[in-house]
Amino acid sequence: MNYLPQEIIRRKRDGETLSADEIAFMIRGLTDGSISEGQVAAFAMAVFFRGMTMDERVALTRCMVDSGVTLNWEDVAGDAPVLDKHSTGGVGDKVSLMLAPIVAACGARVPMISGRGLGHTGGTLDKLDSIPGYDTAPDIAGFRRCITEAGCAIIGQTGDLAPADRRLYGIRDVTATVESIPLITASILSKKLAAGLDGLVMDVKTGNGAFATELPIARELAESIVAVANGAGLKTTALITDMNQVLGRSVGNAVEVAESVAFLRGRGGRDKRLLEIVLALAGEMLAIGGIAVDSEAGQGMACAVLANGRAAEAFQHMVTALGGPADFIERVDAHLPPAPVSIACLPETTGVVTAMDTRAVGVAVVALGGGRRRADDAIDHSVGLTGMCALGETVDEDRPLAIVHAADEAAAEAACGALRAAVRVGDEAPKPAPAIIEWVGDP
Repeated sequence: MNYLPQEIIRRKRDGETLSADEIAFMIRGLTDGSISEGQVAAFAMAVFFRGMTMDERVALTRCMVDSGVTLNWEDVAGDAPVLDKHSTGGVGDKVSLMLAPIVAACGARVPMISGRGLGHTGGTLDKLDSIPGYDTAPDIAGFRRCITEAGCAIIGQTGDLAPADRRLYGIRDVTATVESIPLITASILSKKLAAGLDGLVMDVKTGNGAFATELPIARELAESIVAVANGAGLKTTALITDMNQVLGRSVGNAVEVAESVAFLRGRGGRDKRLLEIVLALAGEMLAIGGIAVDSEAGQGMACAVLANGRAAEAFQHMVTALGGPADFIERVDAHLPPAPVSIACLPETTGVVTAMDTRAVGVAVVALGGGRRRADDAIDHSVGLTGMCALGETVDEDRPLAIVHAADEAAAEAACGALRAAVRVGDEAPKPAPAIIEWVGDP
């Protein structure tokens, strides 16, 4: 059926509900270029201000899935469930690097399609790019081969999966319409549905280092994604997790890979909050996939593969299958790029960490060269922060706020200044906040 794009835009501008056919017409035109960029931008702005019903969101998501190929894993996965997790992004969020091999070691197949960092949040693909030879953009055959050999693969979006999302996001990015929950929902889920999943778990961050700074926004996004995903036939649950401090003890690319490998191998201790979130997400994934009877049993399975080394082995198999060093986890320090300068960032006064501007910490790493100001910026994978302090910890001349890894002394000193401004030190420890705030499931 033929429609006039401007009439569909007008109807949404006026707050009317669009039919599935009208949405399909807009997405077809977006994909084949028959609808102009200006009209797509106007449509996105209308959705931004007027929103979409759940039925509209499901229709939009399905149409974006249908704009490209859909993967099928039957010949690779066999009876194993095909599962994934997606995070809305944070500072120090390295969870995917540990979660994919843990869940794969428990018997699932995990084709994880991740993204790059932009703004203050780091990107999983940027972290993996610090591994020599690791191919974050294999062809579909290479993607499937890695799933067969390792049980998991963390790669970037291919051009064949949900191409409508790629064009729509590019337009949203330059028209101030990124922060639309219906459009975020469709963007995330179109790629996940195209990936041929049996189950998905969302990690929706909330706090001063997250997109959703306030809990009600995080809850609305989690509920939207869960409802639309289940409405489109993808079993999905969500955890809302805290992002009012750095997750784990490192921020950056190579340094987060190093922490992830140490976590998988049980070397040097595991950060308590990071472990809690990784295990909770693993438990949800294994329960959704039917490998565990419930999430608690799934957490027990995850602990077992961490303890017996199978999760670390799965990570190494993934690295090898995608072109990385065969001895990567054994010789992490030899393979990851070191920063030329490392200095301890001491606090101005002795005391307890009472608060953290987590976004500012992420921005400080971007300023070091560890992130992008623009999408086409090059990244210095060696820079970042290690030994990052946490809320409630005492910092003094023997316990710095963090170790800064930088390209030169000037950059290191600038990062120290930013870090001191971002971390508040006082006399009384704050009340401990839960790492996992809420569970959201299909009503």
